[in-house]
Amino acid sequence: MGEGEVVQGTAGPATRDSLARDLSNLGLPQGDVVLVHSSLTRLGWVVGGAHAVVLALADATGSGATLVMPTHSGALSEPSHWRNPPVPEAWWEPIRQGTPAYDPVLTPTRHMGVIVECFRHLQGVLRSAHPSASFAARGPAAATIVGDHHLDSALGEGSPLARIYDLDGWILLLGVGHGKNTSLHLAEHRARFPAKQWVTQGAPVMVDGNRQWTTYRDLEGRADDFNALGADFAATGGERCGPVGAGGGLLVRQRAIVDFAVTWMEAHRRESQP
Repeated sequence: MGEGEVVQGTAGPATRDSLARDLSNLGLPQGDVVLVHSSLTRLGWVVGGAHAVVLALADATGSGATLVMPTHSGALSEPSHWRNPPVPEAWWEPIRQGTPAYDPVLTPTRHMGVIVECFRHLQGVLRSAHPSASFAARGPAAATIVGDHHLDSALGEGSPLARIYDLDGWILLLGVGHGKNTSLHLAEHRARFPAKQWVTQGAPVMVDGNRQWTTYRDLEGRADDFNALGADFAATGGERCGPVGAGGGLLVRQRAIVDFAVTWMEAHRRESQP
């Protein structure tokens, strides 16, 4: 959606202050751990854009809170698995040989949105070491959440998602639905169902000061049923929803929806993966 379309579809602009009020009215807690997934365009036209949204999140959660966002960089992955778009097989080896090693400061995000790109440059933000599925965090629990992100556990037990679960944090979906809820991938790791598939991944990383293409094994996740799962969870009454700007916000306890998702997946994912 272009900026002109956003302007035309917005009755009036949102501001840092109005967004902070909306978030507070939604029930966003102060001083807690909050994992945020977002879409700027879905919030309507915002004065100050992504910068204002990031500041509003900080205002609404308070100085004692820890904000977390996914800062994934999917281009640092095994090119033979790429589907959006795929690349010719002749390109695979040049990609493996030529892609710069992951750098938590320099490596840009991919398909994460401008709010995430703005947030990761905020003073005090720490970014985890996973080359393709990193998370960024700012606040008292940031080092605990992103400090030990295992290579072979992009979204599983050795990931920031599991640390947020340990800390009983929250999930805030700003203008997006559960189809973008990465915590449901943690449930995929924990659930037992026959359609699970594991793949060999690869990424360029620094090892003893040298760039190296490193391979590792990880779960091949899927999200095609996440919205249906989220709708069933909402029916339990575990979800808060309300307006944020010209869009909507959803707020859930991460531990509650992950536990629900484990049971849901074990009941619904009984056939082979599509």
